Amino acid sequence: MMEAVNVSKENSTEKKETVMNKILGAISGSFAPILGVLAGSGLISALLSILTTLGWLSPESGTYAILSAAGHAIFYFFPVFLGITLATKLGANGYVGGTIGAALLEPHYAGLVASGAQDVTFLGIPVLLASYSSTVFPILIAVSIYSVLDKFLKKVIYKDLQMFINPLISLIIIVPLTILIFGPFGTYVGEFLSIIIQFLSSKSGILTGAVLGAGWTFLTILGLHWAVIPLAIANLATGFDPIIAMAAAAPFAQIGMGLGVFFKTKDKNLKTLAGSGLLPGALAGTTEIITYGLLVRYKRTMLIVAISGAIGGAINGAFGVKATGFALPSFLSIPVFTPVGLYLIGTLTALVLAMVLTLIIGYEGKNKVQPSKTVKEFGLANVKSEIISSPLIGDIVPLSKITDPLFSTEMVGKGIAIEPTIGEVVSPVDGTVTTLFPTEHAIGITSEDGAEILIYVGVNTINLKGQFFKAHVKQWDTVKRGDLLIQFDIENIKAAGYDVKTPVVITNSNQYLDVISTKDGKVLVNDELINLIV
Repeated sequence: MMEAVNVSKENSTEKKETVMNKILGAISGSFAPILGVLAGSGLISALLSILTTLGWLSPESGTYAILSAAGHAIFYFFPVFLGITLATKLGANGYVGGTIGAALLEPHYAGLVASGAQDVTFLGIPVLLASYSSTVFPILIAVSIYSVLDKFLKKVIYKDLQMFINPLISLIIIVPLTILIFGPFGTYVGEFLSIIIQFLSSKSGILTGAVLGAGWTFLTILGLHWAVIPLAIANLATGFDPIIAMAAAAPFAQIGMGLGVFFKTKDKNLKTLAGSGLLPGALAGTTEIITYGLLVRYKRTMLIVAISGAIGGAINGAFGVKATGFALPSFLSIPVFTPVGLYLIGTLTALVLAMVLTLIIGYEGKNKVQPSKTVKEFGLANVKSEIISSPLIGDIVPLSKITDPLFSTEMVGKGIAIEPTIGEVVSPVDGTVTTLFPTEHAIGITSEDGAEILIYVGVNTINLKGQFFKAHVKQWDTVKRGDLLIQFDIENIKAAGYDVKTPVVITNSNQYLDVISTKDGKVLVNDELINLIV
């Protein structure tokens, strides 16, 4: 009976994945590999803006032209890069996907667009000419259709002929369809969404900015921000973008909260954790350490970041601040936004307000148990405990042996690590899935008794962007001890150069008198792993 329930639950999850999670997974998987290049190119544009403003570099100089080419290339040829990454993510030939994108920028076709040619037809069908440089939606649609065609061709074409027949048929069908149908339709979709955002901003920039500023952090945690980023890039293809400018308040609020924790806490490990997240956040706009080390761990910081982000975003929305290029919001990318002075007012308001709120009201509730008190001092008669079972089969490894300092120094929390021999993670408690990373390599569960457990499969496996991982639950699912949570491919993860040692930590360790590892050597699922002394 239980197996039937589990199968039904799994089928339900699969159906939902095909609708929402698969779409977001495809978008995130296609943008993630080039996000760093986009951010780096955006910073080159910011550097050029600074140099020209200071009069140190002339826009007519050869130096400017070369650096500008370095900064703008990824954006101009975006359909090519997105075609490669999306096709690869969808299991099709990435080079065919890139070629579909390149066809939209090929000189013969681009020449027709530039010359304003009239009455252009394809096999007698009228062609609506449009420029596709820097566009997003046309190639997203085209490559998605191509991936479906590619799967069909793999079934019907003789295997030894697929190497050249499949690309031949795919290009002959998809490129004309893209120029005739997908391209114009995708362009109209992008323009329509851009008009909606501009309409909302014009009607109430304050409200739009407040919603984006407050919600962006949580969209990022859930992976839903990938649905918004293409809109911002599409806006930039036609000029300016208000989305990034309004959402920028969120990462600055996180930096401010991190500063507040750094100055307020007396815990050396927590101070080190907060400090380690400030520099990458301030200089590169990467706030993962603050997000997953502080925000997810201390729930009060979520409210602080939401309030501060909402106020900063509302200011940027009210003033009509826009981004002139794509860049992750940071101090180095400030010149990308205009007007710069008004942008600084919004983002620094978010930063300072988050820091002040953290210093005043703190980052955790006042009813926390003091961690300095030991079990022995407390008295055995008063001790209660909660058992955390093993979520994996494998060998016990001390956290100190994990190469990631977030875990080895117990910054995230106390616990133990397991080197798995079977690629399955099961629930160690009866509880609720409170966090599921978009890349499905890590999961957070809150037990019915309040223990907050983070299971993080491997070291730096977030860089795999979800490859080799498959979640069988979704956020806010209720789970029972032993329910399957995640499957992962140990051999392929190792082959990719990653360590599979998996920390199992209690992120709210400071609520307990002690966190004791109860198992040495080998461990099976549902064996007692951690004993929490309450």
